[in-house]
Amino acid sequence: MAQNSTLSLLIVFSLLSLSSLCFAHNYMDALRKSILFFEGQRSGKLPPDQRLHWRRDSALRDGHSIGKDLTGGYYDAGDNIKFGFPMAFSVTLLSWSVIDFGKNMRSELPNALKAVRWGTDYLLKATVEVPNVMYVQVGDPYSDHNCWERPEDMDTLRSVYAIDRKHPGSDVAGETAAALAAASIVFRSRDRAYSRLLLSRAIKVFNFADKHRGAYSSSLKRAVCPFYCDNNGYQDELLWGAAWLHKATRRRKYREYIVKNEVILRAGDTINEFGWDNKHAGINVLISKEVLMGRADDLKNFKNNADDFICSVIPGVAHPQVQYSPGGLIFKTGGSNMQHVTSLSFLLLAYSNYLSHSNHQVPCGGIVASSALLKQFAKRQVDYILGDNPIRMSYMVGYGPRYPQRIHHRGSSLPSVHVHPAHIGCKEGSRYFLSPNPNPNKLVGAVVGGPNVTDAFPDSRPYFQESEPTTYINAPLVGLLAYFSAHP
Repeated sequence: MAQNSTLSLLIVFSLLSLSSLCFAHNYMDALRKSILFFEGQRSGKLPPDQRLHWRRDSALRDGHSIGKDLTGGYYDAGDNIKFGFPMAFSVTLLSWSVIDFGKNMRSELPNALKAVRWGTDYLLKATVEVPNVMYVQVGDPYSDHNCWERPEDMDTLRSVYAIDRKHPGSDVAGETAAALAAASIVFRSRDRAYSRLLLSRAIKVFNFADKHRGAYSSSLKRAVCPFYCDNNGYQDELLWGAAWLHKATRRRKYREYIVKNEVILRAGDTINEFGWDNKHAGINVLISKEVLMGRADDLKNFKNNADDFICSVIPGVAHPQVQYSPGGLIFKTGGSNMQHVTSLSFLLLAYSNYLSHSNHQVPCGGIVASSALLKQFAKRQVDYILGDNPIRMSYMVGYGPRYPQRIHHRGSSLPSVHVHPAHIGCKEGSRYFLSPNPNPNKLVGAVVGGPNVTDAFPDSRPYFQESEPTTYINAPLVGLLAYFSAHP
């Protein structure tokens, strides 16, 4: 029966692939470019080894209005705001990519480590005053979104937004604790002093998040909504932070926290979601490794949740909870669909590795999902991104013969400072935004929001849901490409 079920699922995968022409992909090249993208998103003073030369220093006075140094970090997408919530999630997933797949990165590992550290250096600045205050955003999103200008020219408000004891933000603080804890594992054998600093700060930030509970959307309201409003609640970030602290410290207190709060913090909710707002599936996959290795029977409910997540995502089950385009791409309603594709595929790949090492499979009704099948499915999604799709479009800028030319990204779409040294004002950039011409600066490695549910893609700046890249699309893709570069 199991063999027949596996065969039927393989047929499903084959049908999903019929609409696309298969190419032999250079996953190592795609990996190099996916990491290079983060250099294009850097804020602050750029280092001498900056490789995207059309970018220049920007936002060098961030934090000055309150007497703090909040320079550095990443712009989250095509705008010039530093949103702490998605930035921290991107750092967590970059770190997880290195932890699980760093051995596959080979010559690109140093660049991946630099990408992680650029984020953590900023998060350390943002959390230096915890438990009194934590800085979670720099830049007024309304004035920024009212302009189309280079980050090097910014003259919009660089307002600083913070959470504190009376204005809590357990979601952004919990995610930041997770990012710092995950990064501490990354640097443990590479820079022990830095690793210890990251871990000690992660513990302080988590304690702050747990003691002063509340959603940052309620505290900051208009500053973060509707941009990165926490629609899912802060409970998952508390479990997520505890899970990463347990992995980083092996302290029993975090394990006991996870067991005690499994139901209270709703570990099993919305299992087929994972991203900057919803950590439930990630929590269950991360914790399940302990169970699959036979070290944590008290956490077996998390493995059961992870199995349910697997069955909710793969095609061919009786009651699928995820939609697919005709070309076989995971599709979820809302903006920037590729964030779901890369994040969910990363979890499938990570879980497939845990299953393989423990010789387990996942029963999904009449179908048995093996480790090999999950890897095949994750690879199918990656290949779609790289060009195996009905319109033969690579959705990574600079990869393949055909890729998006008019991405929704200010710095990429405006002439560089090198080419046009004069200041380009807030509204002066509008003509570049509305231009049908390709972007003058290639943001190599940027993966855009992607096609709609019919596999159609407009390649037009105003269609931001399809044409805007984000750090949280690329971060999990780094791990996926690292694995497939070593296991093509």
